[in-house]
Amino acid sequence: MNKQSNLSELERNILSEVQSGTVITDAFKPMIKRIMEAALEAEMEIHMDTHEGQNRRNGKSHKSVKTSNGTLEIETPRDRDGSFEPQLIKKRERVLTGDLDQKILSLFAAGMSYSDIQNNLKEIYGVEICDGSITKITDKLLPEIREWQERPLQEIYPILFLDAIHFKIREEGRVVSKAVYTLLAIDKYGMKDILGLYISDTESAAYWAQVLASLKDRGVKDIMIACTDNLSGFEQAIHSAFPQTEQQLCIIHQIRNSLRYVASKDQKPFMADLKLVYRASSKQSAEDALLDLEEKWGKKYAAVIKSWHANWERLSAYFKYDPAIRKIIYTTNAVEGLHRMVRKYTKSKGAFTSKNALAKVVFCAYKTAYRKWNMPIANWGLIASQLDIHFPNRNLIDLR
Repeated sequence: MNKQSNLSELERNILSEVQSGTVITDAFKPMIKRIMEAALEAEMEIHMDTHEGQNRRNGKSHKSVKTSNGTLEIETPRDRDGSFEPQLIKKRERVLTGDLDQKILSLFAAGMSYSDIQNNLKEIYGVEICDGSITKITDKLLPEIREWQERPLQEIYPILFLDAIHFKIREEGRVVSKAVYTLLAIDKYGMKDILGLYISDTESAAYWAQVLASLKDRGVKDIMIACTDNLSGFEQAIHSAFPQTEQQLCIIHQIRNSLRYVASKDQKPFMADLKLVYRASSKQSAEDALLDLEEKWGKKYAAVIKSWHANWERLSAYFKYDPAIRKIIYTTNAVEGLHRMVRKYTKSKGAFTSKNALAKVVFCAYKTAYRKWNMPIANWGLIASQLDIHFPNRNLIDLR
């Protein structure tokens, strides 16, 4: 027998909403009170039926229960031998459990630290909760993360940005660094999508190869352009999974690496000359500007100029495309913007207690990013048409 069987379907739905933490207006509070008390009476009836002749009712007690709808004064039925254990509002419970769980998840998803969550709950509800209880509640995110991580993907992604962001984790009594691998894609409809959440000890081409192989297992058949930094072995890792993919090295990464070896007094004039390279109108103009850069600065900064020559084919790949595409792929700024958002969520965390703890926070940051990505990137129709010309027979556009 259902403990709420004497309630109407509407009443059961309202009760479920209250338990889940849904806010209901003050005008409905008297009805909510009546429904909750009726549900408790139903529980008592079942209890009495199972203890017939052995127990008796013993009036009612008054109890204040805090919910998202405010404080409700509830009359709870009692029995003489004290064996009645209501499930809707448990003994000594002052906050509905489902409501409290939802509040904690909401605060956690907003980027609050455990101490901030604890202070918030104490101030609003008068409830004290330990770190372990918060962890247990936020662990409810883990099945959602696994489901999201294993979801099927689209067959083709025109553009994929690959980068990593590093965090500290406590592991076996010491603090170690972990790399979170970020795969930010632009799909065939121009929408941004994060293809997974991968955590490893370090960033390496070998692990990137495993990550890219997992994309194939989830349905990805083609990536047109991969935008990356200059991690050793990255090109081989990409081509082992997607041989037709063209790689664009991030110009901004290359510039940052270059300026590390340029004296501060030379950086401003050096950058003025370097801009003539990466902002050139064509590859030929860029190569002419690179030769001029070498002539002017080559003797003083030979290693820097050598690096540009060594990486030139992958650095200059964007020149073959129209300006609208160049603007998107010449840098991994798109994924760095995502990393800045993640850092906002993690800045108060210090060292994480586990990989799961890190994954939960990063996943909440990703969910926030998705809410901002509600429109295709600007001029996607034009960009897709241009990509379709550069990559014929790749089925990016299907007008059938």
